[in-house]
This record gives sequence, structure tokens and C-alpha cells, in this order.
Amino acid sequence: MQKILFLTTAHTYQDDRIFFHQAKELAAHGFTVKICSLSSEFQGESDGILIESYDILHQSPHVKKSVFQRICAAFVPDLVIASEPLAVISVAKYCKQHHIKLIYDVTEWYPSKRMLAPYRSFLKVFQFFKFLNIQLYAGFLSSHFIFGEQTKMFPLSSFFFFKSHIILPYYPSQEYVRPAVKELNTNQLKLCYTGVFSKEKGIGNFLKAADCLQKEKPELQLSLLLIGGTRDEKETEYFNQLLTGYQFDHVKIQKPVSFSTFADSYAEADICFDLREKNIENDHCLPIKLFYYAASGKPVIYTNLKAIRQHLDVEQFGYLVPPEDAWLIARKVAAYLDDPALYAEHANNARRLFQEKYNWESISDGFVKFIKNALP
Repeated sequence: MQKILFLTTAHTYQDDRIFFHQAKELAAHGFTVKICSLSSEFQGESDGILIESYDILHQSPHVKKSVFQRICAAFVPDLVIASEPLAVISVAKYCKQHHIKLIYDVTEWYPSKRMLAPYRSFLKVFQFFKFLNIQLYAGFLSSHFIFGEQTKMFPLSSFFFFKSHIILPYYPSQEYVRPAVKELNTNQLKLCYTGVFSKEKGIGNFLKAADCLQKEKPELQLSLLLIGGTRDEKETEYFNQLLTGYQFDHVKIQKPVSFSTFADSYAEADICFDLREKNIENDHCLPIKLFYYAASGKPVIYTNLKAIRQHLDVEQFGYLVPPEDAWLIARKVAAYLDDPALYAEHANNARRLFQEKYNWESISDGFVKFIKNALP
């Protein structure tokens, strides 16, 4: 029985892509699968998958590399799938010595805005090229690539065009979602936001649009469902100021939920939003939750991002908008209230497109074939 080892620094061992889709799929095909994460603590087994995970993301690169190397040597995998440059670099020598294929699964914009944030402005350019060179080095060491979306293929696909790769989107398995298509009540409306309550992620844009909608439709009983939280004191202060300033009558705030219950958490919503700021990084990142909302039959209103436009036609089940144009967004929502048939069409289109195209089952065979072809 061949063995597959997943290595990740920033993702938890129960990451939706790594654990719930890739690892479980490979385990179902008879592989022995192990996951090592450096951002969550657990050692044991879950759903037939071996887990050796440590909460040491704050430790030095040397410590993290040592953990990856020790686990790799002890497990003796036939193939390694690494999610970050550090993970790739850590085990590249071992893989080369033992003729093991090393796949780099590229799902994050690198270097991210968050990585550059601690540095002063005059150092950001230097750090950007430093991190970029690290990613290119990881690409050089890798034997294959998995890209989460087309917009993240550059620069690796350009420098290493001769290396085998696949595009593996973030489609959810039908196992983790359920239909929650609603019949629109034109007198009551529930809008949903999930994720980090920060300016960059668009909570301010969302609340401003909701406020404009309430002014546009004063007779409407508007409810807001906010699922997520803040990451630091600055974000907490910003979020609290927003809530105090707008004074909505019906706001329900829920803490982040586990992946397995995520689809249930927003089932009561009528429309789901993601109005993150438009910048270079966000423009090249395909929001994962978009596919979950579609799977549940929820019309969506999203920031008009290049990554979304390249991958699917959102206009069949929602709208792409300038995130800062609150009145335009309010009018898009009001259009549903004025035409419930349009809402029903978009909701049913969302569910249909998920069943026909945007589900894990439609791409899982290609993923397994890619892995099998990479194995010795």
C-alpha cells in the first residue's frame, strides 16, 4: 500500500482542501495517508488518516524544518504533497535522495500582503523579492504542481513550464453541503457575511450596503447574519465602531464554525456576500466560499475579482460589483425584492451549476489520476 504525506505550515490538519477532500479521497482509493501541520495540535488518527500535527507556527524556520524532516524520514512516503515553500524546501533533499516525487500545492498568493505587513515601507520591496525568490526556489525543487486556480499559476508555470501540473479548484464535495434554497419573502430579508470582520475582508462594505438598503426600503424587516470574528484588537475596535455607528435592529453574530457544519450555519440566509477590498492579491484569489453558497442555492453578491471572472459566470446566480459602491449593491438586492422570480431563478441556477460543474466529485478522478501518474 503506497503512502502519501501532506505537509503544511499555515493550514490546520483539518483543512477543508487537504483533509476533507484530498486526503480522504486518496484514503478512499487505498493509499495510506498522513498529514503533518504546524499550526494545530493533534497526534492520532481521524477518519482513517494519520495525523501528526503540532502548534509551532510561531517557532523558528529551523525548528519547523526539523519537524518536517523527522516526520518524513519516519513515515517513508512514496509521494509528498507540500502546501508552502518552507514545507517543500524542508524535505526536498530527502525526496531527491530517495527518488520521491514532491508536489507543490499552490493555493495562496505568495508573498501575501499579510507576510509583508510587519515591514516598513522601504523594506517591503526588498522582502517581496526575497519571498518571491523563495517561492521560485520551492518551484525549482518540486517535481509537480497543483494550482488552486489559474490566476495563481504565475510565476511558477512560466519558469517551470516543463513540469507536470493540474488545476484543482476548491469545489466542495456533495457530502458537506445540502440544498437550502429559500422562497423569498419580500417583507423580510436576511443577508449573510462570513469570515474575518476586517476592513480588508469587506465587513465595512457589507454593513454600509445593508444600511443603504434599509434607507432604500425602510419598510423592509432587514436581518444580518455575521459568522466569524476579529483577529486582533485593531479589528475588534473597527468592527465595534461600525456596529455602533449603524445601529441595526436585527444582527445575529456567530462565532466561526467547524468545516463540517459550515453549510448549516448560513442556511437561513437569503443572500450571501463577500465584498472584500479589490487589490492585486485579492484580485488573483478565488474565494472558496463562493462554491459553498452556490451549492446551497444562495444568490451571491461579490467583489468583481479577476479570479472569479476567469473561472465562472456569477451573473447566472448573483452579481459582481465594485465593493465600495454601497448604493449600487443596495439596488442589486432591491431588484430581488421587486422581482422574486429573478431571485428564484438565481437560487435554482446556483444549485444546478453546483450539481453539474462545481462539485468535488467532478474533479476528484482527475486528481487521483494525477497522483497515481506521479508515483513511481
